[in-house]
Amino acid sequence: MSSSGLRDSSVIVTGAGSGIGRAAALRFAQEGAKVVVADLNGDAAKEVVAEIQAAGGTAVAVTGDLSDPAVVDEVVTTAVDTFGGLDVLVNNAGIMDRMSAAAEVSDAEWERVIRVNLTAPFLLTRAALPHMLARGKGAIVNTASEAALRGSAAGTAYTVSKHGVVGLTRSVAVMYRNAGIRANAIAPGGTKTGIVLDIDPAAHGPKTLGAYMHNVGQPAEADEQAAVIVFLASDAASNINGAIVPVDNGWAAV
Repeated sequence: MSSSGLRDSSVIVTGAGSGIGRAAALRFAQEGAKVVVADLNGDAAKEVVAEIQAAGGTAVAVTGDLSDPAVVDEVVTTAVDTFGGLDVLVNNAGIMDRMSAAAEVSDAEWERVIRVNLTAPFLLTRAALPHMLARGKGAIVNTASEAALRGSAAGTAYTVSKHGVVGLTRSVAVMYRNAGIRANAIAPGGTKTGIVLDIDPAAHGPKTLGAYMHNVGQPAEADEQAAVIVFLASDAASNINGAIVPVDNGWAAV
């Protein structure tokens, strides 16, 4: 019997069709949680749901772009209506930038990265909080990044978005600590997720960042990131609030 306190809990995992999100959804289901698998890729989300159900777990898919407030509402409403409430929100969905330096960032790149990586987690958090407050408890786990801890791990838009995720995490932790709600974040380093970078190697940003990437170290498996997400959502982390946890094989220590 699991002692995580997650059995029968209602959990939302965004970006759950692949990579860290998929691994987290599977781990939550293994703990006995009921999982909303939210992803832009509908086929991938349904495959994860099928995998969970085949193992005897409970899950439902919601497809859509989380930068759309209507999709945010659908994700939260699905969790509440299908599973009777909301206990855990994992804001994991995100996109990379083109490693662009500030002078190279287009309006489109900036607005898309900020919208998906920062505004969407805010919108989901805002939508989730009333349901958690009604229960008197809740856990929010955000996926930040090594780029949330330094300026040398990604382009300007991505770096700013992930620094913003840290600010969101800490603000929520302080504002709702006395209401039984915790907010923490992981800061992944290099991770094997299959993401393909769209960059111009000759541009100033990629050329500059390349000099720092020798410190990355051994990339993590997606499940190693997911393990920390599930821990932070669990009763084992009951007094951890406002923490930003590097999961990066020591990169942040270099």
